[in-house]
Amino acid sequence: MTFEGVIPLLLAALAGFAAAAVNAVAGGGTLISFPTLMWLGLDPRVANATNAVALWPGSASGALGFHKYFAETKDQLKALLPPTIVGAILGSVLLVVTSTEVFDVIVPFLILGATLLLAFQGKIKAATEKRGFKLKAWQVAILQFFVSLYGGYFGAGMGIMMLAVMSLYEGMDMHRLNAIKNWLAVIINFGASITLLSQRLVDVKFALAVMVGAMFGGYLSARFAQRIESEKLRVWVVAYGLIMVGYMFWRLVYA
Repeated sequence: MTFEGVIPLLLAALAGFAAAAVNAVAGGGTLISFPTLMWLGLDPRVANATNAVALWPGSASGALGFHKYFAETKDQLKALLPPTIVGAILGSVLLVVTSTEVFDVIVPFLILGATLLLAFQGKIKAATEKRGFKLKAWQVAILQFFVSLYGGYFGAGMGIMMLAVMSLYEGMDMHRLNAIKNWLAVIINFGASITLLSQRLVDVKFALAVMVGAMFGGYLSARFAQRIESEKLRVWVVAYGLIMVGYMFWRLVYA
């Protein structure tokens, strides 16, 4: 491999590093890694699939951090497992059958939606913590199916959406809701990864580069997260996301 061929992989690794670090501190790391893969020349569908597979280990490590709540939440996890698996697989299949032309049109709106979710994350969290009403288990399962469908298809902002749904679960505090959310995120990412890899929609070299960067980013951010003001970082990620939305709408119209 030539030096010129190594540079894109190094940039992908840096994007993975930044994405994992941002996810650990403020959330929204996909808004960094996914557009970067597109900028490096990957087809939007391939960039999306590659990003989903590459960041999967980060989801797994996050879930392991909540292992002490597994016994207490296993009944809820069992109830939500079927809609999560079905939704994730259908979402990833939907990505596979979506043409590049159609995905080019959809992706700016997806990134805009994810950016807005991150921008209003605080208000969403405050609203869910008020817990003005509760949903039954079967109602939560239906909502979880649609969140998983979205997660299998795109994924950015999925954690915020899932936590909002989980907060409507009757009789659960935020720590246990976070535990459920993280374990279900692993299932969504894993299920989608199997489909996307089997359909050869993943650029393996770039996926490995982002994965390596994400491993280091997640580890170091865990050590230094307390030194970073998460609110300021979130604002910067939102600003970056809006810039990328503007670029992609421009690309859609003029490219």
